[in-house]
Amino acid sequence: MADTTLDVRDIPPSKRHPKIHAAFEDLDSGEALTIINDHNPKPLFYEMQAEVDAFDEEAYEVDQREPNEFAATFPKK
Repeated sequence: MADTTLDVRDIPPSKRHPKIHAAFEDLDSGEALTIINDHNPKPLFYEMQAEVDAFDEEAYEVDQREPNEFAATFPKK
């Protein structure tokens, strides 16, 4: 499985989700997008779960690396 990483910590919050969605759309089936964020992206998980049919919610993973660093992997079916 190929993995693309996108660090969104320096992107203004209002522009993060559109950038993440665009990066996810560019993936092929079986690939994953890992985002590096300054908080747990649980709201984004729910958004992807509700709106993106290609999102593999069963394989979603999130790891807190530091107090303000979370790595969340969004796999594509």
